[in-house]
Amino acid sequence: MTDTRSFYDEIGGHGTFVRLVDVFYREVAGDDVLRPMYPEDDLGPAADRLRMFLEQYWGGPTTYSEQRGHPRLRMRHRPFHVDPDARDRWLRHMRTAVDELELAPLHEATLWDYLERAAHAMVNTFEPAGIGPAPTSHAPSLPLRPGRADTA
Repeated sequence: MTDTRSFYDEIGGHGTFVRLVDVFYREVAGDDVLRPMYPEDDLGPAADRLRMFLEQYWGGPTTYSEQRGHPRLRMRHRPFHVDPDARDRWLRHMRTAVDELELAPLHEATLWDYLERAAHAMVNTFEPAGIGPAPTSHAPSLPLRPGRADTA
């Protein structure tokens, strides 16, 4: 007999996704770049949407599609300024949430791989947002033309 349990079931179902999303939004609530992207005072509705999406993606209830239709993630994120800084912040908070789940290594790697790919796919600009702290660059400046120490 083959095991037909979904990833959703294997990692603990609804309760696991509730914990994941609760920790993630706990972190987002204090983030000066990501928090302004959520127009609602209460992050609860955003948390519900993310939880329902992730549950459905991983083989759980199809509540997300029943209530909101096709996910169309890129389209739904288009109005938001998702630059590499926002992506990295999103991933940092999601990393905290995934770590707190203490999943089996294979489950953790599978979930994290998807979350990383999804976060990279949501980037829709490389222009800085102009909100939050000024980005710091630790990269050395490169000359404009190789072999010359141009100063522009």
